[in-house]
Amino acid sequence: MHGYIRFADDLSAWFGKVFAWCIIVMAFGIGYEVVVRYAFNAPTPWAFDLSYMLYGTLFMIAGAYTLSRDGHVRGDFIYRLWQPRTQAAVELVLYFLFFFPGVLALVFAGWKYSARSWGYLEVSSNSPAGIPIFQFKSVIVAAGILLFLQGIAQVFRCIICLRTGEWVRAADDVEETEKVLMQAKTLDVLKHGGEAVDIPSGYEPTDNKRDGDQ
Repeated sequence: MHGYIRFADDLSAWFGKVFAWCIIVMAFGIGYEVVVRYAFNAPTPWAFDLSYMLYGTLFMIAGAYTLSRDGHVRGDFIYRLWQPRTQAAVELVLYFLFFFPGVLALVFAGWKYSARSWGYLEVSSNSPAGIPIFQFKSVIVAAGILLFLQGIAQVFRCIICLRTGEWVRAADDVEETEKVLMQAKTLDVLKHGGEAVDIPSGYEPTDNKRDGDQ
């Protein structure tokens, strides 16, 4: 189970970090649109399509990466009061009741939706540019498959936690500055000055519980 967890975490992280570059492309595209629209009165017909397709792609593909890093929203005001084994038991049940049925529905419905779009080479109706969008519909299926694979890893995490009383942490990664400050109990990371920072060299978490656990 530990080996599969590492595989799924690495796979989700690779896709999440690769597709994070969509933000850079989108920023340049929107920046170009602002300049030509307001400085030269020559707006592009493709900027809106570019922004929603790239952001939508990033949002979908990064879902598994966020799940692997325990970054999705939960009712933390209740959850954090529970012992790790209680957290794991509740999560395990909820994964099978809601997560996997929802993800499988996403994959099968997305496959049908994507196949239909590929069938007639769908283009965007939001602008006169006629930007092809059929290829982006495949992201729905890809995102669902990544979520399913990562969901299995999360189930394994729950099982291990039920056995040991401790959560299997994800590999060290980029973290929010506030979280690093709370866990490392140091102000040194403030020199990075950004919303998120790399984990400091030699950093060790204070315990094996999830953020916010008591």
